[in-house]
Amino acid sequence: MLWILLLFVVCALAGVPVFALLATAALLGYHHDDTALAAIGTELYRLTQTPVLLALPLFTIAGYFLSEGRSSERLVRLSRALLGWMPAGLALVAFAACAVFTAFTGASGVTIVALGALLYPALRESGYPEWFALGLVTTSGCLGLLLPPSLPLILYSIIVQQLPQGGGITIEQMFLAGLLPSLLILSLLAIFGAWVVRRHALPIQAFTWRELAAALWAARFELPLPLLVLGGIYGGWFAVSEAAAVTALYVLLVTLFVHRDIPWRRLPELAREAGVMIGGLLLVLACAMAFTNWLIEQEVPTHLFTLINAHVHSRYVFLALLNLLLLLLGAFLDIFSSLVIMVPLLLPVAVGFGISPVHLGIIFLANMQIGYLMPPIGMDLYIASYRFKRPIIDLVRATWPFMLVLLLAVIILTYIPAISLAPARHP
Repeated sequence: MLWILLLFVVCALAGVPVFALLATAALLGYHHDDTALAAIGTELYRLTQTPVLLALPLFTIAGYFLSEGRSSERLVRLSRALLGWMPAGLALVAFAACAVFTAFTGASGVTIVALGALLYPALRESGYPEWFALGLVTTSGCLGLLLPPSLPLILYSIIVQQLPQGGGITIEQMFLAGLLPSLLILSLLAIFGAWVVRRHALPIQAFTWRELAAALWAARFELPLPLLVLGGIYGGWFAVSEAAAVTALYVLLVTLFVHRDIPWRRLPELAREAGVMIGGLLLVLACAMAFTNWLIEQEVPTHLFTLINAHVHSRYVFLALLNLLLLLLGAFLDIFSSLVIMVPLLLPVAVGFGISPVHLGIIFLANMQIGYLMPPIGMDLYIASYRFKRPIIDLVRATWPFMLVLLLAVIILTYIPAISLAPARHP
């Protein structure tokens, strides 16, 4: 067993594709234990029986259509009309608009590309320092990971539902659990933005009812989206997969027939791009589930918990070490790979220390937000560098104050679990 795990680590460091790595490790493991390899096919089929699995491709398609159209412009305009008059109003506009946009598109890089072109010039014209504007648009791309219908939230729910310790966790609980943490993160960033505004004595935008009315009218078809998802699910009208289907259909109709943001000739290309993205994700997830079941059969999570418990006796120390591990992980792996590889290992250990699977999910994703900004692999740093034509070192310097704010939020969320658990009504 040890040599298989060592081979796994070496191949991962060598850059072997994640799905091939997981599938090979599962095959070697089952072959070593003289278990029929048909068991892997059984596990893959079991994954297809997960009722909420359909939500992943449907929300992905909706996100692709939203990112392709001009929804980002209408969302920024509305946010500015509503919040621009407040101290640090434009910064708050950027944080809020990017968080909502990332939640629905599922990709922080898309947010940086789509909204960065709008927000960066606006921040500079309003007098914000260059480092602040650059750091804000780079950081804001990852802020929607805890907001429904975030793809990482859905993926985490699907993974834990396959494990004995997380069978009772639902996507609805995870959606609720992410609301207050998202509000906390946005509030801390808004306070930081207000401090910058006060320090540089920046002007505040005047509020006008005419602009608010015009912005509301322009965004009248985007406004029902959160109500459609959350209201439909928690009002009992839709299951999660049904809400995803309704959302995808609604976005398709609005972008094609109402706003006409997307020409018909782009439909096949967008469908192909969305299919490639979700197909790759499902392939990784399926291979990970096969590998995970081999790890469970080998009692790796149990041995890991025994090892940690022998040296760590405090739940609070474990949480601190967990955050350090996740931050390090986020600096080297993308969020989807991190979820499918690490959640099956960490969940049994965390439950052994009395940590709720819901709370673990929020801690995991909150740390992954910061991982998008951490060198050497921090994806958002490279996307922002390409988008704004700035060296990576400039992006690192601009984002570290925001990372400190996000770290403070992670610490609060880690040690005050009620912020995550109270809305989800989970012990």
